[in-house]
Amino acid sequence: MKAKINGIAFTAGPFSARSGAPSIILVHGSGLAGAFWDQQLSALSRRMHTLAIDLPGHGQSDAPALDSVPAYAAALMAFIRTCGLPRPVPCGLSLGGAIVLQMLIDYPAELAGGILIGTGARLRVRPEIFDLIAADYPAFVAASGSLAAAPETADGVLAPVRELMAACPPAVTAADYRACDRFDVLDRLAEIDHPVLVICGADDQLTPVKYSDYLVRHIDRAQRCVVPRAGHLVPVEQPAAVNEAIRRFVERTFA
Repeated sequence: MKAKINGIAFTAGPFSARSGAPSIILVHGSGLAGAFWDQQLSALSRRMHTLAIDLPGHGQSDAPALDSVPAYAAALMAFIRTCGLPRPVPCGLSLGGAIVLQMLIDYPAELAGGILIGTGARLRVRPEIFDLIAADYPAFVAASGSLAAAPETADGVLAPVRELMAACPPAVTAADYRACDRFDVLDRLAEIDHPVLVICGADDQLTPVKYSDYLVRHIDRAQRCVVPRAGHLVPVEQPAAVNEAIRRFVERTFA
């Protein structure tokens, strides 16, 4: 089901019949859209409610895009409130993971937990990334897939990701990376008192495993899953492994 609420477009998986099932809100990374999560939406719906959103200014959501993680977190929290989603558990990749961390810090009473994928408590961006986006966005799109994926990931697996990024206006992608570059909650992780799953690709060069290790060391109720033969785009590189990790987390935590 596709719909739009509060200007945020989303796709919902089949509604789970499981009593007390949590709501997993899937939040994409920089320059992408909710379709990034196509391999999670239906696969996870037997045990939980699933929704994949387009962040403001992305995909089918209303403009403008935002340029800070707290602003995105506030917009997503307003969406969750309006929808009345039961037991919300936001799940984010990269920028999306930063948004989830910010939500866990800013709105703890309104969330049941969080899932962090390929992200960190601080996300500095190299200046040449901004230069390439401004100078030659198609070249940035072409390079980003191979840079973000594990060496053995087939090019065909990455083609849909490149299509999503190519469809995103360069100014929006640049704003996303600026939001990442300013993001820093290193000193606030101890405030998080929710069950948290941290997933990372073993070959992630953008947010390497040490970022996930830091999160697990500083969030009391966090647990880690490192996925072999995957890089930064682990949900599309190894979807079955990611889906199984989320299923296990949900079954143990929200039984």
